[in-house]
Amino acid sequence: MRSRTRTSTTVGRRSDGSRSAALVLTVVLATVGCTSFEAPRTGPEQERDGPSAADVATSAPDAELAVVADADLVTTAVSMSRALFDAAGLVVLATEGDAGGLLLGAATAVGLGVPLLVEPQSSINGADLVAEELERLGATTVLGVGPAGGMTERRRPEADREAREVVGVPADPAAIEAVTGLDLAPADPVAPGNETSAVAGLDPRSPAALVPEGAEQVPADPDLGTVPRVTRAEPLADTVVLATGEPGSVAGIATARAAGARVVLTGGATDPRAHAETVDALSDAGTVVALGAGFAGEDGLDWKVATATTGEQLPGGGQLLFPGRLLVALYGHPGTAALGVLGEQGLEASIQRARDHAAPYEELVEETVVPTFEIIATVASSAPGEDGDYSAEADAEELRPWVEAAGEAGMYVLLDLQPGRTDFVTQAERYRSLLELPHVGLALDPEWRLGPADVHLTQVGSVGIDEVNRVVTWLADLTREHALPQKLLVLHQFRLAMLPGRELLDTSRDELAVMVHADGQGAQADKQATWRTLRQNPPAPLSWGWKNFYDEDLPMLTPEQTLAQVDPTPSLISYQ
Repeated sequence: MRSRTRTSTTVGRRSDGSRSAALVLTVVLATVGCTSFEAPRTGPEQERDGPSAADVATSAPDAELAVVADADLVTTAVSMSRALFDAAGLVVLATEGDAGGLLLGAATAVGLGVPLLVEPQSSINGADLVAEELERLGATTVLGVGPAGGMTERRRPEADREAREVVGVPADPAAIEAVTGLDLAPADPVAPGNETSAVAGLDPRSPAALVPEGAEQVPADPDLGTVPRVTRAEPLADTVVLATGEPGSVAGIATARAAGARVVLTGGATDPRAHAETVDALSDAGTVVALGAGFAGEDGLDWKVATATTGEQLPGGGQLLFPGRLLVALYGHPGTAALGVLGEQGLEASIQRARDHAAPYEELVEETVVPTFEIIATVASSAPGEDGDYSAEADAEELRPWVEAAGEAGMYVLLDLQPGRTDFVTQAERYRSLLELPHVGLALDPEWRLGPADVHLTQVGSVGIDEVNRVVTWLADLTREHALPQKLLVLHQFRLAMLPGRELLDTSRDELAVMVHADGQGAQADKQATWRTLRQNPPAPLSWGWKNFYDEDLPMLTPEQTLAQVDPTPSLISYQ
């Protein structure tokens, strides 16, 4: 697994083929699997007679992250061509708004290994952009699929037009095969809305004859002519294009596949940590291109991509905690039954008990259910101890076997702090080595945060929001520094006074999922009243947790009752 720093930048190429800081950032994310490139089978470039070969040259962007976030189809097609192609003697051209030409143009470009550009219907500026890109590529032949080609050629000086041949072909598979020598595989018609996934799935060895639903076949002219044989460039196998799948990215996706880049569709997600498939695809990427207008608004895309490329995944998959995951936790301290159910048995039995607690929820929710340990790392004490902080701190290495075994078992782990008279950041620092593991989060217990003259069980503790926000900054910085999956930061609360100033809680750090966990006990009516009170005027975004007590709740809710009565459904349900 490679370690590197990715920098979000714009990249392009000058007319001489060199890079310039001018154009594009490209990434393609998706909920479908990635498609990879393999060299095409013996094809038209090796078998056909006709014009001399059209050379093609590709190269990945210099920056490890490039973003193509243009808003329209024409510009996106040009940007992707600039990002991945240095030269192309033959270029395929379709027309904006011509669904049939665009789909068959995509199949043709992928099959030949050349860029797909899109000619605007009326925009002079867009036509000039396409003409400039043809010049940069050194295109001597343009294959216009459908009505494409007229406007672009009219934008060129008349004296130069003879230097480039424009071959027009109707949007008909048989016509494409006759002109190019490609052997297009049969394919089902493409339904509206499925264009990007259809193009992303094109196989350069046997491109499919993509046609839109309801398209009328146009009889092919027997005298269409032919285009030059293409010498396909080496595939950009280490380049991954993350694509949101917006309609305007169809040509860009085709050009990526033509260049031999892998394409991963994100289903609209712009955070590359969101899906397990995306993280898997990025884990061995040399260069990432983010493709889609939505990426322009994704703050911190560079470090998020860098995190995804580590390949580390949370229990249940992906690198983001919520939504899509329900944690069901045993709470307590190893070897101490009085502090919770986690300490009532040994390590292996605790893992099994956590699984047993989580199992009933699997049939009740659509989310992935993840068994969890919430380990009390620092235990509130009735005596000041040698350091005078009224907190007994477990050694990190004593907890490590529990933390690592839970991770190996596919579980999440929370380290709970009851700091007494010291502060949360000081205690959290003791467990840095454990928090550097990808499956470990942090929980703060303000009930046990004492003032300078307070003692436990005499006063209910509290913590100021400034101290909580220092923890947010510390934990988020640690997470980014080590390119870790998102971490959960839990704030236990059953009184508003425990977290004064909560409305100023910093929830802006995408490295963390911040949660308020309602851990009051007693009659269910009282617990529901506390739940409603805690949920008044919360900062956003914020996740929510709920605790079931075996002995103190009257009665303790069953899993079915917990999900039915606690609204909204918690993302963490713990047992003590």
